[in-house]
Amino acid sequence: MALGSGIEWTEATWNPVTGCNKLSPGCKHCYAETMARRLHAMGQPNYRNGFELTLQPQMLEVPLGWKRPRTIFVNSMSDLFHKDVPLEYIQRVFEVMRRAHWHRFQVLTKRAERLAELSCKLDWPSNVWMGVSVESAKYAARIDSLRKTAAHTKFLSLEPLLGPL
Repeated sequence: MALGSGIEWTEATWNPVTGCNKLSPGCKHCYAETMARRLHAMGQPNYRNGFELTLQPQMLEVPLGWKRPRTIFVNSMSDLFHKDVPLEYIQRVFEVMRRAHWHRFQVLTKRAERLAELSCKLDWPSNVWMGVSVESAKYAARIDSLRKTAAHTKFLSLEPLLGPL
């Protein structure tokens, strides 16, 4: 979690899940994997498992303590829709985002099929922006999965852009 961010399109990051595994060519040079290894080597407790997927329930309510409204990138160090993140945990993350209505939450996934599958089981508050990463035309179906969600605001991330769309 960070109140400041080196990511130009957000103001803060919040990681109720850490770790992931590579899914597609857009994951080849994953900055989160490199950062997690560094944080693990430094002894940061949330990265005791390195880049192995780890739920961080102690982080769930952190945004509720941030009183000034901000734009928050959810899981800059993971993917909330990873197959190993239980639906109940995803619902808890969405409940915190609903309760922290003064913030804008940016959720980004490459796992768009699971997003579409679970969308009807999630409460979509208007302060949640849902996006998918699409690195080439081969993965454009992720856009259709995003369209199927009830998210009020939807966005695309085209980085790294590895081929034509």
